[in-house]
Amino acid sequence: MRRPAFLIAAFAALAFALAPAIADARPGGGASSGSRGSRTYSAPPPTQTAPNAARPMDRTMTQPSRPDYAQPGAAAQARPQGSFMRGLLGGLVGAGLIGLLFGAGLFHGGFGGVLGALLQIALIGGLVWLAFRLFRSRAPRPAMAGGPTGYAREAQQPMGGGVGRGGPASQPVTLQPSDFEAFERLLKDINVAWSRQDLTALRSMATPEMTGYFAQDLQDLNARGWRNETADVRLEQGDLSEAWNEDGQDYATVAMRFSLVDVTRRVADGAVVEGDPARRQMTTEIWTFVRSAPGGRWQLSAIQQTR
Repeated sequence: MRRPAFLIAAFAALAFALAPAIADARPGGGASSGSRGSRTYSAPPPTQTAPNAARPMDRTMTQPSRPDYAQPGAAAQARPQGSFMRGLLGGLVGAGLIGLLFGAGLFHGGFGGVLGALLQIALIGGLVWLAFRLFRSRAPRPAMAGGPTGYAREAQQPMGGGVGRGGPASQPVTLQPSDFEAFERLLKDINVAWSRQDLTALRSMATPEMTGYFAQDLQDLNARGWRNETADVRLEQGDLSEAWNEDGQDYATVAMRFSLVDVTRRVADGAVVEGDPARRQMTTEIWTFVRSAPGGRWQLSAIQQTR
């Protein structure tokens, strides 16, 4: 009589372990990714739209010792750390629990078998934790200046045309209304291309580094048999955090609060895995754009989440 309860508990543990893999499937995957030139490891100044500090980069090709913009094409060869760890955790935990369900862990041996199964689950959890710690310890740890957030703090920039922080490696840039129109258009067009899984279109609107991250995230979704679609994106509020020029390129970091319909479906039957097709969601992100100065076409260079 107790066997169904153990079966349900095991399946619940499996679902809990795999649940983080389907969260934030929209463009960027809910992570901080990309490069902001020499300011990749500096926090964008807060704005009225995004008063909280931005999260440091989870995925970037810019090395702390070389804060210049990452070389094109390098991101396509890199596997994001978040995707790797999701696959590792899902594989280890999934394989372990399935082995317990259909092997000798849960269905044989009575109470002793149950204790053995629990010990095996604990062992698998310990191995996953050890692998995660080992992976994190070997990953490069950038030396960041500043307070507990790991960012160098700077004063908020004025809203409007906006000027970036001065310095030997950068110069202020003044933006025009047409630039802000381009940022809003890119927000919408990138979501459309993402929903269509159109890498050619994404490549024309994002840097090679960001295109590489988009391609990896789409591959992760396809491997699970899922498809994420965002629709009816509306920019509710936005303002400029900073804008500057370095090494012949203009950068602009913009805080944007936007609403959208964000739904992840199972490809096989169209069933909703996450989200609600009838409900709009609100999110705030910090997007950085780059162009070849002067007068080049803006491309998405980074997406950062707020704390």
